[in-house]
Amino acid sequence: MEQTNESPMETSYLKFDKLQLVNLEYSLSREVLQTNRVGVYSATTLAGCNTRKYHGLFVVPLNDPDQGVHVLLSSLDVTVIQHESEFNLGIHKYPGDKFEPKGHKYIRDFSLDLIPKTTYRVGGVVLTLEKVLVENEPQALLKFTLQEAHSPTTLRFKPFLAFRNVHRLSKANMDVNTHYEEIENGIRTKLYEGYPYLNLQFSKIVEFIPVPDWYYGIEYPEEISRGYEYAEDLFVPGYFEMPIQKGESIIFSVSTELQKPSGLLKTFSSELKNSISRDGLEECLMDACKQFIRVEGTETNIIAGYPWYGSMPRHTFVALPGIALAEGNNQIYEAVLDSQLKYLKDGLFPKEIRKGPMSYDAIDIPLLFFWCLQKLCEHNRSRDKVWKKYGPAMKSVLVGYRNGLPYNICIGDDGLVSGGDESVALTWMDGYIEGKPVTPRTGKNVEINALWYNAICFALDLADESGDNEFVAEWSKWPDRVRDSFLATFWNEKKGYLADTVNGERKDWTIRPNMLFATIFDYSPLTTEQMKAVLHVIQNELLTPYGLRTLTPRDSRYRGVYEGGAKKRETAVHNGTVWPWLGAAFAQGYLRIYGIGGISIVREMIENFEDEMAEHSLGTIPEIYDGNPPHKPGGAISMAVNVSSLLLTIKRYEEMNMIYINHN
Repeated sequence: MEQTNESPMETSYLKFDKLQLVNLEYSLSREVLQTNRVGVYSATTLAGCNTRKYHGLFVVPLNDPDQGVHVLLSSLDVTVIQHESEFNLGIHKYPGDKFEPKGHKYIRDFSLDLIPKTTYRVGGVVLTLEKVLVENEPQALLKFTLQEAHSPTTLRFKPFLAFRNVHRLSKANMDVNTHYEEIENGIRTKLYEGYPYLNLQFSKIVEFIPVPDWYYGIEYPEEISRGYEYAEDLFVPGYFEMPIQKGESIIFSVSTELQKPSGLLKTFSSELKNSISRDGLEECLMDACKQFIRVEGTETNIIAGYPWYGSMPRHTFVALPGIALAEGNNQIYEAVLDSQLKYLKDGLFPKEIRKGPMSYDAIDIPLLFFWCLQKLCEHNRSRDKVWKKYGPAMKSVLVGYRNGLPYNICIGDDGLVSGGDESVALTWMDGYIEGKPVTPRTGKNVEINALWYNAICFALDLADESGDNEFVAEWSKWPDRVRDSFLATFWNEKKGYLADTVNGERKDWTIRPNMLFATIFDYSPLTTEQMKAVLHVIQNELLTPYGLRTLTPRDSRYRGVYEGGAKKRETAVHNGTVWPWLGAAFAQGYLRIYGIGGISIVREMIENFEDEMAEHSLGTIPEIYDGNPPHKPGGAISMAVNVSSLLLTIKRYEEMNMIYINHN
């Protein structure tokens, strides 16, 4: 391996071992994600080798052909040519653990201070690659700069096209459109009818050599481990070629819209200027929070996670407070809430917002809406204005629950919420295997009724402060009724914790994190001592360095590793798998109860994520972790509820730590 005298950037928060960059075991396990506000994303590994079918250089939501998200440009292989010798910087995996070409061996540095920047060294040539997504346009820009060269140098660019839905794979076929059209400094092409044209352009004049060909059997190892189809064929229409001088930068643009090449460098510089510097954990989380915002027409939504999730109201209401905090104003907060309210139907929100029929089988989402409004009030939004604007929606939710909703959602004589049957999973633990819920939790759920109590109390306070006497008179007796029933139904003094689910005479005392919800809201039916007892059980049974397990390891149903095919993963996901957002909620509840006495424990929890920023999902937090050590990450690359909840925890910790410092 070629050695260099280059030294690490000591000022970088996200540090990578330069000597390990050429090691695929190191670089393939680290994923890089970029997004913009029109739903476009770019994702790959640190090595530049796509390991998921969801990876791609230019991935775009499209109304046609199927209203889905599509990989248009899978990758762009770059070849450095000197003295008739060629050095291909690309990398793809083929059958038999074969990687071709082996461009990763030329990587000498990688940084993620502002945007991804990879440095390649080929003999005396040093070439850097930087990438941005244009904030509000379907466009990605790549900047190639020749830092060093001792002889004439030419660059060759070979685009690998997919033109397929992210959930599918491309296969060689006779229907592909091999034609292209020349445009200013590039070409445009579309492989199939129904797709938009893909415009491939450069900031300088370039020669395109048409050599249409299929590249067969490119494999995605992550899909193999997940039990899915994992091999595809990608189409290459030809290649671009141009000379480059030492010190020169060339911008490559890929877009569904025609671009003016003369403005590409200016656009790149503008996007770079607006990037957030990732010089600490908090800054990484703030940058990651902004990646989940998507604006489409008159709607502003939160993408639940990349690369395969869409807008999901449950995730939106949990994640929005942290995302709005990262934005620094209420504009995004209310824009998202107003977009969500378009889908409120008879007191329920859909599980996922999508075009076509939507499922309204979620019992917790409307009550999480109330919590989200509480956080809006904390964002310095007038409580009176919140009630005037959102009071009608709040009333419709409460009345809906009181009068009864689909899926047996109703209020019993004791004032508590119950719902569901053995065929449907209404709570956030909504995994299914062969059409049947893994954890159906039929009956009265502890977190749902903690949310119900919180919602009623919060609505009453807002109504009282706003002079809505009619609402106050109608609901004023409910808090005492719900609190007394909650304690009688869920609390066990001897056990010192809350039942997870109660269905008739059967009480499920399984230790899960759902009882946490009774400790984290402004309004709780528990006493302080009861809250401490609940937190103690959770801390002893469920807490890990990266969040809370979904089931105690002492339970026979516990599954400590999230791996294998869909059935094995669905069995584990709510029976032991770790969710970071629950850990962040635990930390906030701990600080609420213990005050400055809890800062050391919360500090340790936050510090656990410092190293994670440069380990797996670079600069962000993945969806889940294994319940068993070493707590391997899994699921989606980046998850909104995890990132935003940890950011809120850090802010709360900083406030409490300042009190501690002043106290001492």
